[in-house]
Amino acid sequence: MKDRGLSDKVKGKAKESVGKMTDDKGKQAEGLADQAVGKAKEVAADVKDKAEKAVDKLKD
Repeated sequence: MKDRGLSDKVKGKAKESVGKMTDDKGKQAEGLADQAVGKAKEVAADVKDKAEKAVDKLKD
């Protein structure tokens, strides 16, 4: 399944929330890092899609 980083973002949000509820700064930081990874994957997938479309247009 191609989730484009969504699972990392959801996992990160959950970790961040648990960290906030338990006052665990380390868990909060892990959550924020996971969310950043998810966002980076989203951006990379979008760039890849746009590049593929541009290449396809050039082929036509």
